Amino acid sequence: MSASFDLAIVRCGELLTLGGRSVGPRRRSEMSEIGLIRDGVVAISRGKIVWVGTQKEYRRRGRARREIDAEGRVVMPGFVDPHTHAVFAGSREGEWAEKLRGVPYLEILQRGGGILSTVEATRAASLKSLTERAETFLHKMLSCGTTTLEIKSGYGLDLSTEIKILKVIERLADRLPLDLVPTFMGAHAIPKEYSDRFEAYVYQVIEMLSTVRSRARFCDIFCEEGAFGYDQSRRILEAAKRAGFEIKLHAGEFSDQGGVRLAAEFGAVSVDHLDHIQSEEIPLLAQSGAVGVLLPGVSHFLMAKQLPPARALIEAGVPVALATDFNPGSSPCLSMQEIIHLAVRDFKLSAAEAISAATINAAHAVGMGDQVGSLEVGKQADILILDLEHYEELPYFFGVNHAAKVFKKGKMVYQDR
Repeated sequence: MSASFDLAIVRCGELLTLGGRSVGPRRRSEMSEIGLIRDGVVAISRGKIVWVGTQKEYRRRGRARREIDAEGRVVMPGFVDPHTHAVFAGSREGEWAEKLRGVPYLEILQRGGGILSTVEATRAASLKSLTERAETFLHKMLSCGTTTLEIKSGYGLDLSTEIKILKVIERLADRLPLDLVPTFMGAHAIPKEYSDRFEAYVYQVIEMLSTVRSRARFCDIFCEEGAFGYDQSRRILEAAKRAGFEIKLHAGEFSDQGGVRLAAEFGAVSVDHLDHIQSEEIPLLAQSGAVGVLLPGVSHFLMAKQLPPARALIEAGVPVALATDFNPGSSPCLSMQEIIHLAVRDFKLSAAEAISAATINAAHAVGMGDQVGSLEVGKQADILILDLEHYEELPYFFGVNHAAKVFKKGKMVYQDR
């Protein structure tokens, strides 16, 4: 062993591998199977996992060059956050006070607040200031155990600012020990200058696609009342597919605009929100292969009366993932640990299901399921040591950061001092 293993994390009380089941994301009862090894060890060389097993097996093989003692705690894959809007300027705490008084989100948007107020601030911000602010957010995410995340544009709504946001993501990817997945979301809202020219802005988004393609892997659309309807979304999706984008879709956050049907037709990698999905669309989503990304932080923050049918989605075979949807208007939450708590409390997922949703299924929601999301031989050594004895304590002790150590590609990038 000493000749082949650089590092071993030993004495893992509960080692959650999330491995050994299927090639794709987990469905139905598979979401409860977290690959638990008691008294486990995970070995690493050159940033990748090269061996996983029990302490007894490890001792028979010898020792790694370096060992880190997990001291009987929970060890698991780094969290994957498959839906964020982490690059923006300004703040909207005043709007939250309005929401607490009962003012609907869409009403705030229609009068120029919401996304549009963030667009105004982001357009005015420099590349440097946007990068520095987002870097602060991402450091906090990392300290809470997120090692891979998707970041959307969409607070520019013009070509120059959308490119500016995507450049920020590129800078962050160079600066930070995180895997960042960039998504173009010019179809996030209708900007003020196009308020009476919806169709002209749809054309403008389509025109942007070829220019931003080299900077973004995915194209996402807010298919929603007051944003982009079924026909408008279809035209953008057709152009995005021609341009070579993979597809994501916001669907059913406040109303059903046919987003699930579009996602199935265009082979979306994920469909996110799903609060207002119709029951007859659930089998269609399951058959499509798309990951259903649920966002309990949004439901909590907006005090939503209707929640996504999480249990029905899982039972129908939809591979469910979780995300923060970190953004200034509807989910200013940086911690996937808190999202796991909310998913268990509000959406009735078990602790095991929520962990699967926040790791391996979330990895598939960003097209990285073959690289991250589980502790399996050949994958990146993105690993958390949590200051917990049992994994079910993760959603139980809420409002606390349980990350004792965070490893990215085998290097410790955060330690709780």
